[in-house]
Amino acid sequence: MASRLSNTVMQCLGSNHSLPCALRSRAAPKSSHMHSVSRRNVGIYAQQKTRVVRGPCYVTKDNIDTDQIIPAEYLTLVPSKKDEYEKLGSYALIGLPTELYKKRFVNDGEMKSEYPIVIGGENFGCGSSREHAPVCMGAAGAKMVVSQSYARIFFRNCVSTGEVYPVETDERLCDILETGQEVEVDLEKDVLTVLESGKQYALKSIGEAGPVVDAGGIFEYARQTGMIKTAAA
Repeated sequence: MASRLSNTVMQCLGSNHSLPCALRSRAAPKSSHMHSVSRRNVGIYAQQKTRVVRGPCYVTKDNIDTDQIIPAEYLTLVPSKKDEYEKLGSYALIGLPTELYKKRFVNDGEMKSEYPIVIGGENFGCGSSREHAPVCMGAAGAKMVVSQSYARIFFRNCVSTGEVYPVETDERLCDILETGQEVEVDLEKDVLTVLESGKQYALKSIGEAGPVVDAGGIFEYARQTGMIKTAAA
């Protein structure tokens, strides 16, 4: 598994080790006001990774697109700047319609969310391929997203940036759980537990994506495993 994962990461880094695959394969045209995310810069601001997370969950439904996760008007924020990275987090999921989502993921005037776990339905992260989507969620304090399925590019961006663990499940948790319920997600045992009742739901293994997110993204994983050289101290 290690060699196959190494090959995948090297392909993502490209021959010049300059951009992760999630950025190299952007479908959207480049624009002067849309800033790409480089994990080499953002990583110093990200939270410490853990595979067991406990706390209140924030429940969304199907087809949550990247415009709802982070509207285009906020893409001028540059995640490699600490103050703008933090500000980006304050806008996470701000595009969700208020008539359907009375509780906001990040309260007005706050920089961080009280919800470390986001629950979704089918096709989470669909829409345009903006790396800011997982970055803003990580900046807000989210550690994991648990959904039935993901848009391919969003899943890849989660892994390449290392901001959040994208976890899949066959369970329709978005119809079972409610926002604010305390849950524990254990990626070592691949199970989500509702703390009040003790009810457990099976999760799919994160597999080869796990070590990359553990490390903090493609570049950090490549450095830690010796696939790219680091500057001598």
